[in-house]
Amino acid sequence: MKIVVYSTNTCPICVKTKELLNKWNLPFEQKMIDEDRAHMAEFSKVTNGARMVPQLTIDGKHIGGFSDLTELHMDGFFD
Repeated sequence: MKIVVYSTNTCPICVKTKELLNKWNLPFEQKMIDEDRAHMAEFSKVTNGARMVPQLTIDGKHIGGFSDLTELHMDGFFD
């Protein structure tokens, strides 16, 4: 499973999202959209123009943000 987290340096919920993924022992790739224009373009395309971070993809499929991630976890998606 490949998890990608699109985030920025100033987003506290992005930090919390990455902390949870680490706590759950789920490896992820971080893409900082405020540091790399290519990541910003990819973020816009993959998330269909989302404007808020964090946004996550799993195996290339956009799943949403922090609350969507926690719902997936509570539903046993990562078990």
